[in-house]
Amino acid sequence: MRVLVTGNQGYIGSVLSPMLQNDGHTVVGLDAGYFSDCLIDEVLENFEQIKKDIRDIQPQDLDGIDSIIHLAGLSNDPLGDISPALTHKINFEGTVNLARIAKKVGVKRFVFASSQSMYGVSDTSFELEEDVSDINPLTAYAQSKWEAEVELKKLVSDNFLVVCFRPSTVFGASPRLRNDIVFNNLVAGAYTTQKIEVKSDGSPWRPVVHVRDVCAAFISGLYAPAAIINGRSFNVGIADGNFTVRDLAEVVQRTVPGSSLNFTAEHGNDSRTYRVSFRRILSDLIDYYKPSWSLEDGGQELVSMFEKVDLNETQFRGRHTIRLAQLRYLMDSNQLDHNLRWKTE
Repeated sequence: MRVLVTGNQGYIGSVLSPMLQNDGHTVVGLDAGYFSDCLIDEVLENFEQIKKDIRDIQPQDLDGIDSIIHLAGLSNDPLGDISPALTHKINFEGTVNLARIAKKVGVKRFVFASSQSMYGVSDTSFELEEDVSDINPLTAYAQSKWEAEVELKKLVSDNFLVVCFRPSTVFGASPRLRNDIVFNNLVAGAYTTQKIEVKSDGSPWRPVVHVRDVCAAFISGLYAPAAIINGRSFNVGIADGNFTVRDLAEVVQRTVPGSSLNFTAEHGNDSRTYRVSFRRILSDLIDYYKPSWSLEDGGQELVSMFEKVDLNETQFRGRHTIRLAQLRYLMDSNQLDHNLRWKTE
């Protein structure tokens, strides 16, 4: 299968593309290039690469493409807050336009990387489910993902499959690592400073999932029968995949011996707390999605990579692993304009 991966030069895309190739697929990458140089480890990208903004997709970009896994977008709340209007333009309008063109030119499957952030703040006495729990997007990023899902599902037909995967907070090693997500941040901090600093009281809940398991979910969207997935959304995670921040921090402390654990509570009892149900993906896609990574495994994997690349505190806190810092660098150095358009091309 010839698969277009948008955002292939991001944290998840850098893991997904080789996995697809290992499964025998032909990969075509499409990426604006914001994070192409944010490498802390080696990556082999021996496939066709299109450098293009998702806002500029043309029908010819999809020549010969059978399926699309769409990762590209402003990828978290701090990035989204740069400009809510820009977030809407890229994450919503860019996504819907890509899907409409894809359907028109005969692409068969559209796998969308959505987000659990659309649930917003919730009652943690129960687990959130895809079609029955309230949608309460609190940020421009979350709103853009929810609106995109709604519009994408209007395009569903017998000849154009759409499936939306809502990943938990991702963790784990990638050549283009992100340290602005909770578990990676805690492990990298422990490794480079021997300190684990939690700015809440540790009580908030976070569903988390390893990057390779997220990629496995996206890949399942290429195989699973249309009757199971077409026009549906799936929370992506593992059995018992909800953890408190304290749980995460304690795993990190065991993973990095000698690190100290401190709950500063400067953010108090963080209101961003939610628990998510993974019943649908673990039952309906049982033959296609088989997650295998635990927190402990992912922590050890991160430490092994940090040892290999000799990660230091400057790298941990720097622009190569903090997405907002990289975009600000590109703008401050006059490479990107205020609309995140390259000035040098």
